[in-house]
Amino acid sequence: MGFRIVVAIPARALACAIAAPLLAATLALAPATSSARAGSDCPPLLAHSAPRLQDEAPQHLCQYAGRVLLVVNTASYCGYTSQYEGLEALHARYAKRGLVVLGFPSNDFNQEPADNKSIADFCFNTYGVKFPMFAKTSVVGQTAHPFFAALARASGQAPKWNFHKYLVDRDGNVVAHFPSAVAPLDRRLTERIEQLLAARPAASR
Repeated sequence: MGFRIVVAIPARALACAIAAPLLAATLALAPATSSARAGSDCPPLLAHSAPRLQDEAPQHLCQYAGRVLLVVNTASYCGYTSQYEGLEALHARYAKRGLVVLGFPSNDFNQEPADNKSIADFCFNTYGVKFPMFAKTSVVGQTAHPFFAALARASGQAPKWNFHKYLVDRDGNVVAHFPSAVAPLDRRLTERIEQLLAARPAASR
């Protein structure tokens, strides 16, 4: 859990104009309007809202109740930026079984200076990201979004760098966290995802 691997920073995508109309349909799987599943079926961890990346439409995180979640703070100018590819691979492999990858771009480590539209264009054009992405978010310190503050409290660890990963079970419990150096397709992470996907929510046991 303490290793560090450095990967090459990918080149920025070229012109993005033709991709803009596709973003709303392909970048995020979140619906156009927030699904506010308030009530007993929404775990306290998910009782928060965040704006969607491509159009900043508010999204209630309760819509992901009952799913296994991998929550990641991302950045476009980081040595780990190529992990977007692995995150999208996880999405493609496990989405139908109930995994949702949630990406939160952040400039807290000074490696995400762009605006939301530029970030969306980069993610789509460079890595074909289709998992839900949210607008630029503070993830550490006193300005941290309440969702990330809750993740840090539950796990005992706030992100120390970009691409920190929190794994949340179907009941809304933070069950593991992985530092930046643990790649999305690392066996330690995928095996834990498999275990959580196989488990039933507590309410159905």
